[in-house]
Amino acid sequence: MTSPSSQLPVSLAANPRLSSWVRFTDEGRVAISPGKVEIGQGIVTALAQIAADELDVDISRVQMIRASTASSPNEGVTSGSLSVQQSGRALRHVCAEVRQRFLAAASERLGVDSSRLDIDDGTISGPGNVRTSYWELAGDVSLDHDATEGAIAKSAAMRAVAGHSVSRVDIPDKVFGRPRFIHDSLLPGLLHGRVLRPDAPGAKLMALDEGAARAVPGLVAIVRDGGFAGVVADSEAAADAALKALRKGAAWSAGGPLPDEDDLAGFLRSQPIETTVIDSRTATSKKTAARTLRRQYTRPYIAHASIAPSCAMAQWEGDRVHVWTHSQGIYLLRADLAIVLKLPAENIVVEHMEGAGCYGHNAADDVALDAVLLAKGAGGRPVRVQWSRHDEMSHAPFGAAMAIEIAADLDPDNNIVGWRHDIWSNGHAARPGRAAQPALLAASEIENPSPRMLSTNPPTANGGGGDRNSVPVYDLPAWTITSHRLLTMPVRTSALRTLGAQGNVFAIESLLDEIAALRGEDPIAFRLRHLRDERAREVVRVAARRAQWKPSKRPGVGHGVGFARYKNTGAYCAAIAEIEGTDDIRVRRLTLAVDVGEAINPDGVINQIEGGAIQATSWVLKERVRFDRTGITSTSWSDYPILTFSEAPVVDVEIIHRPDIAPVGAGEAAHGPVTAAIANAVYDGLGVRVRDLPITRDRIIAAMELAS
Repeated sequence: MTSPSSQLPVSLAANPRLSSWVRFTDEGRVAISPGKVEIGQGIVTALAQIAADELDVDISRVQMIRASTASSPNEGVTSGSLSVQQSGRALRHVCAEVRQRFLAAASERLGVDSSRLDIDDGTISGPGNVRTSYWELAGDVSLDHDATEGAIAKSAAMRAVAGHSVSRVDIPDKVFGRPRFIHDSLLPGLLHGRVLRPDAPGAKLMALDEGAARAVPGLVAIVRDGGFAGVVADSEAAADAALKALRKGAAWSAGGPLPDEDDLAGFLRSQPIETTVIDSRTATSKKTAARTLRRQYTRPYIAHASIAPSCAMAQWEGDRVHVWTHSQGIYLLRADLAIVLKLPAENIVVEHMEGAGCYGHNAADDVALDAVLLAKGAGGRPVRVQWSRHDEMSHAPFGAAMAIEIAADLDPDNNIVGWRHDIWSNGHAARPGRAAQPALLAASEIENPSPRMLSTNPPTANGGGGDRNSVPVYDLPAWTITSHRLLTMPVRTSALRTLGAQGNVFAIESLLDEIAALRGEDPIAFRLRHLRDERAREVVRVAARRAQWKPSKRPGVGHGVGFARYKNTGAYCAAIAEIEGTDDIRVRRLTLAVDVGEAINPDGVINQIEGGAIQATSWVLKERVRFDRTGITSTSWSDYPILTFSEAPVVDVEIIHRPDIAPVGAGEAAHGPVTAAIANAVYDGLGVRVRDLPITRDRIIAAMELAS
């Protein structure tokens, strides 16, 4: 096996064997096996389009294979809006090389120079009506070779499928109710499991009376491993009844105290921290500051609030276990399972199945270990574990709360001469498979527990965590960006969609708006004056033009703008928000412009931007994890409301098409700009700045009282 070239796309360099990505089946189809997984973002459709283009086959022939550690490329984790960027580039290269290998084989068989051969829906033909096909040649062309640098993908102008909107390949199963989701899937002999957990974070199981639970009809087993306990039953109803009975017999230690919910900023700024200077810039000419604007912005802990709670299935066969999961990182999950189970990784197969909603590191990995542990008591039968809504809202990782302070030094004309941006936050990543200690919840509960992982931040070069999007994309003369990561963690935090980008963009764009207002300058013009990147300027201009900026002023109606380039390296997005209301805010309309480079599936890009915009609206107006000093109290939809259909704004999206620029993901591009646009629109409509999310009636009243 040759060593992969460093010039190959990153996912292909890590997984260079062509046959691990592509194979031709006897049914006249093409099986494509990426390592990225479908989590509702439409990636399997975009990748199918790329494969269809490069192989010159109809997209209906493309069969997308679910990722599995038994056979799929290891592409790490599906996160960070990187799937098209990483998997798409790898697959384009692979399919281009596969096409060239088959053309060479067809040339030899048909006696025609490969330059004179054409491919149409997998049929290879040449002069004199000679023809063959991928499937006729499949036995002669080995794909058990590593990719090479020489493959030449089609130019954008030659692509017939990419760049066009096609129907999502995953939608028919969902529309017609076929069991595509793991929650709906059944295995022969399936049993059902539930896990006993405390209400107070950090509480330990001290004693357990199993008598009442053992009397429940349908109980198969009670599984106990140190502080981990759960039940296995022959039906979900029996499992629920057994868990309820088991809970009555449980005695718990006290959990750790939680912070004051109403003073999160004070808590965050008072804890032990690890301080890192993320970036700095020194002014070329020293200008004296006439004044300094110092503002603090906060966001609360945010729950994933997936429509369906997490679910997994597991089945043991001797010392081998098969796991079905909607984890975003099947290989990373396998690595943590191997540590917990003290098994070689090859004894564990982790297979992906779609789940009903995922916005980052939710409980999908945790419930997988739950299923594996409970399946030990199932006598070789598969066990399905479904968390409850209460479980999900109490024990899954949250998006980290943030306190952000920006100090802007202004000259006598209110021009920016200096900028200091400080972030206090827990880390934003505690995914499995990345440390010597497992990150899975049950790993901290079993007989020989691992310490609970303290969340860290990804490297700034990979987009960062709490510091994501904290470095201005604007041309400011000087800045210092500093991250203060907490070394305590009262509640679990890990990756939530955009990580720290939503909070940082909210803070930056809010203060820019405030400075523009001080200058009496239009906020669009102010941003354009400070942007040097022409792609950035264009998305701002397009959003403004599409929204007909700025409409005439009406009482109780406000308009605001927000802009960011996700991670400062990904998609460009500008948003214009129209809000109305005097106490309860209603977002009426969001107008967005986005530049993702080549848009593989324009409809898919629009869907991602629309979904992100609506989720951001929910975060801004409603979402906040609630707790007292002993436990999480927002454990249902009534305690943790999300935006309803009737409250959703009209979302209008324009894509700036750049087919000659490599594509990037769209899934997380809208959140920061929409958050900032709504906050700025509130100021425009009501004349008060709300700097603490969510923007509720109480927060508006408090801001009005402070302003008066």
